[in-house]
Amino acid sequence: GPSTPVRAARAGAIQAIDARGLLALARGRDCVLHLPHSVGDFVPNGAVLVEVYGPAPAAVRRRLRRMFALGRERTIEQDPAFALRILVDIAIRALSPAVNDPTTAVQVLDYIEDLLLEIGRREPLGHAVLRDGHGRARVVIPVRRWEQYLDLGVTEIRQYGATSVQVARRLRALLEELRGGVAPPHRAAVEAALCRLEASVTASFADDDDRSMAGVSDRQGIGG
Repeated sequence: GPSTPVRAARAGAIQAIDARGLLALARGRDCVLHLPHSVGDFVPNGAVLVEVYGPAPAAVRRRLRRMFALGRERTIEQDPAFALRILVDIAIRALSPAVNDPTTAVQVLDYIEDLLLEIGRREPLGHAVLRDGHGRARVVIPVRRWEQYLDLGVTEIRQYGATSVQVARRLRALLEELRGGVAPPHRAAVEAALCRLEASVTASFADDDDRSMAGVSDRQGIGG
């Protein structure tokens, strides 16, 4: 049926969402709530925070606005992608020509691997559907897919570290660990990432010996 949009009263990044509060309100008002934005998204002033399918008087709309924490920047409490983004930024800064510190990038990959394993052990993501006690869908919240987390965690590091034997070897070890450690529905994305890494190594190392060395899995980068 038709929906009533609840709009943001100011601009900001969505730092947190009161999911339990949303479910309780939807159950009590006998409505369905659809969120077009996920935690971490920046919403401009006046953007839609919630679409309400059902009765939505002004008092309900005010309550709904209070269930969103908006701030100047993202935080990691409900936004693991932001934690991953910070780690990736550290790694690619270390790989810049001005710094040229692949060892730091390899150390950062240790923690990226741990975070990706934690996320990848879960079932496929895409939308979180919160249901009431009778199994009826009440709140629909968009969440990131596994492929998005994986791309965020490895793509830029692979690109910026394309000519580093150390980074290539550590990335391969990371992806091989993920292949065996994540939920089965996520493994095709890991295989695709391994293929992209192989293509990058082939394109970046003209010398056969260097290419062979870069193609080895090594959890320490070089010397493991």
